[in-house]
Parts: sequence; structure tokens; C-alpha cells
Amino acid sequence: MAWQIEFDPVAKRELDKLDPQIARRLLQFLHTRLAPLEDPRSLGEALHGSTLRHLWKYRVGDYRLIADIQDGRLRILIVRVGNRREVYR
Repeated sequence: MAWQIEFDPVAKRELDKLDPQIARRLLQFLHTRLAPLEDPRSLGEALHGSTLRHLWKYRVGDYRLIADIQDGRLRILIVRVGNRREVYR
């Protein structure tokens, strides 16, 4: 069972602004480590707070991927991409 990785338009713009080497590393993480998993929640952590409760974060070095995991569609929607200091704002 492979999960489909999709990007929100905002996250796609954030990814495009990153250094190409970092962007490549993030994409490699998503497609080789996260997508093939049976349960993508096993690698990430749930975000806390009333409005963020359904989102998950994945750590790749100093960068974070914020995702909405949609079990019914086997889809991981990346909603934010950025440095750990800025991504939660």
C-alpha cells in the first residue's frame, strides 16, 4: 500500500523557494521513506492545539513538513514546508 503525496499550492511555492539540494532531500524523504509505509503516522508527530490537531509534522534536518493525512483517500497532503523556526507561524 503506497500513499499518494500531494502538495497544497502554498506548500509547493515554499518548496520551490528552497535551495534545490534541500528540496531534493525533502522530496526524497517523502517518496522513499514516507509513501511506502503502511501507517505514515509512525514517523511523524501530531501537532497540538485546537486548530492544528489533525495535522502531522515530519522532521528532515532543520526543515519541517506539515501534512494532513487523509486515510480514506490514501493521500498525504503537504500543507507547509519550511525551516523549523518559521514553519509554525
